[in-house]
Formats: sequence, structure tokens, C-alpha cells
Amino acid sequence: MEDVKNRILEFIAVSQLKKSTQGKILCFYGPPGVGKTSIARSIAKALNREYYRFSVGGMTDVAEIKGHRRTYVGAMPGKMIQCLKKTKTENPLVLIDEVDKIGKGYQGDPASALLELLDPEQNANFLDHYLDVTVDCSKVLFICTANVTDTIPEPLKDRMEMIDVSGYVAEEKLAIAQKYLVPQAQEHTGITKEGVSISDDAMNTLIKHYCRESGVRNLQKQVEKIYRKAALKMVKENTENIEISTDNLSDYVGKPLFTSDRMYDITPPGVVTGLAWTAMGGATLYIETVLKRALEIGSDKDGAMEVTGNLGKVMQESIQLAYTYAKSYMAQTEPDNNFLQKAQLHLHVPENLAMTGEVSLTGKVLPVGGIKEKTIAAKRSGITCIILPEENRKDYSDLPDFIKDGVEIHFVENYQQVYDIAFPVDS
Repeated sequence: MEDVKNRILEFIAVSQLKKSTQGKILCFYGPPGVGKTSIARSIAKALNREYYRFSVGGMTDVAEIKGHRRTYVGAMPGKMIQCLKKTKTENPLVLIDEVDKIGKGYQGDPASALLELLDPEQNANFLDHYLDVTVDCSKVLFICTANVTDTIPEPLKDRMEMIDVSGYVAEEKLAIAQKYLVPQAQEHTGITKEGVSISDDAMNTLIKHYCRESGVRNLQKQVEKIYRKAALKMVKENTENIEISTDNLSDYVGKPLFTSDRMYDITPPGVVTGLAWTAMGGATLYIETVLKRALEIGSDKDGAMEVTGNLGKVMQESIQLAYTYAKSYMAQTEPDNNFLQKAQLHLHVPENLAMTGEVSLTGKVLPVGGIKEKTIAAKRSGITCIILPEENRKDYSDLPDFIKDGVEIHFVENYQQVYDIAFPVDS
């Protein structure tokens, strides 16, 4: 959140020095439920600006943004003109939601229509087809939200200032629940602060065993569920005070969805914990390999590897690359060992399940993205040792201390270093 707060403070400082409110275009991206829309609403309140939101998710018609020609039946102005009409001011805060899910249809490409609106050099003369006169949108503060940046067209991304809003660790979720979610649930259900009390242990159990996600949307649903059931109990049994602890938590939210943090307490041979980053945030996954068929002495058959799991093309190529390098590494370190040359291997990547990085064909470990999300996911799963590429050291150093606490980090440049960490000589 510090990046977001600092950027808005910079915006206010510049506005105060210039004695004018020049519009800017910011884009908050991150997993669902981390508060991107809420942040935009809070910024509007802090800046004392009118707030207007519209979603472009699935939008396929350019006229939604640029307006319809007046000759059409049912013609109306575009979203921007409707915004200025409703807010009755020239400098509102406009939230353009789900900009990464914008569509494209036979009526044109809305993403291209946004280029003019979101360009600080052009939006002073924004032309709406319905009005057919230029409108000054240069004083509008635009904030866009997205889950991923890959699907945003490059010209559109180039016009926005990208700000990462990452997921939360358990300590942050606990603070959010106590300060915001619980008071909100009390207001919605009409229960006083003294009526229902949830202990810290019960809230931590709720976070770790029911709501293992990057955001807090599911946690909000569970807290509201507790208060609804408590309200029912108060009315039926005529009770005034209800205490929620770890002992009776399951009576309100059911059995835990996640019974343990990890699939293996100690990973067996052939299993390694990987770190991944998706639109839903960071995640840990177990990569498992087993020997399908024993080596046949004197056989001329070459070894092979079968890959299963819901994997994309890039992941399959990465597996093949790792397999090829593993055979090369084995040939260099143990020339007499022909296990990988002849063995039939089955590699499975469970979809729902910590090291991260990309390995080249020569064994060099290359940098990857999503370091913050992956580190948070590792902490969420109880992992205390992570191997990262050396070139990602700068990304890791930018993380807050509360995320880095309790995690041992190794930065590596080549596979030999990974091997030495995973298989130390003294073990």
C-alpha cells in the first residue's frame, strides 16, 4: 500500500505547487479482493472529488466510450460525457474497472477508443460522437484496475502509470478483519460491538484454514456468515452475548477447507516445491516425479518423460528444457550413471497445489516476475527457505520487512548452486 499512498501524496503535492489540478492516469493491478476499487473510492474522498465508476469488462462497442451518432435510434453520449453530466464537475475521479478484460467486436475496438481518453496530451480535446464538439477531460483523474497486465494492449499500458497492489499475509488480513470487516458486518446485521466477539485465535484460524487467498473477499464472506448466524441465534435463543472461539468456530462456518499448510512435511525424493504467480495471486505447487519402469540391463531403448497436469505450452517447454539439462548435468558430474538416459519417467504437476526461476539450457538461472506474490504464497504455506534467481535480488530487497521475516533466502546464478542447497554434502 505504501506505493499507492506515496503516489497520491506526490499528486497532491504537485497540484498544490502548480495551483492547478492536472489529471493523471494510474492503473492498479493485482489479485481479486485486495481493495483496488476501495482504494480509488478512498482517494476520491481524500481529494474531495466526485467519484464515478464504470466497468469495461467484456465491452465490445466503441460507442460506449465515444458515444453514438445522433442519427441512430436510441443514440446517447458515451460514458465520459455521462460521467461529467452526473458529477457536474470538470475534475472528477473516474474509475475504469477491469481494463484487462476489455473485449473486441465488429463494432470496433474499445481499447483503441480509450487511447484518446487516457492520453494526457490528447484528452484536452476529447471528441464525443453524440455531442460532436470537443470536451476538456485533462483535469479528470483516471484510475484503471486490472488483475493482470498481459492482456492490456501495449499502447494503452504505455499511457498509464502501473502500480502493483499485491496480496496480503496473515498479519495484514487479521488487521483488516478487525478494523474494517468486523465493524462492517456489525453495521449490516445490526449487532452491537458487545453482542458478538471473535477471538484473535479464532480469526487466525479462519484466515489460515478457510480463506487461503491473496485478497480478503472470501474472508469478508466468512465474517458476514458468522454475524448472520449469530443474529439468528440471538433472535431464536434470546441471548445477548456470543463469544466465537476456535472451539465453536466450526458451528458458524462449517468444517475447515484447508486442514494443513503443506502436502508434505518433508519432501520425498522426486518432489520439489515450486512457486507460481497467477491472476489470483501467488501460489505454491508440488512438482512430482516417479520412475515408471525400472532400467533394463542391455536395453537399447532411450529414456523418456511423460508430463501430465493442466499445463500450458510454455510450462511444457520449460519441463523439456529442465529434462535436457538434467541429462547434461548428469553426464558432466557422473559420466558412468546412465539413469536418465534409459529410465522412463512420469512427471506430474498437481494443479491445486519453494523455489522459482527459469533455467537455461546451459544451467544458468534466469530472473522471473511476481517475487512479492510468490514470497507471500510461500509464507502462507509455512515455507521457511526460498531459492530465487540472483537477478531478482533487487525485487526482493524492495519487500517490506514483515514479509521477509522468518524466511531464509538464497540467491543463485546457476544450477550447481541450487543443487548444493537442495542436496548439501553433510546430509
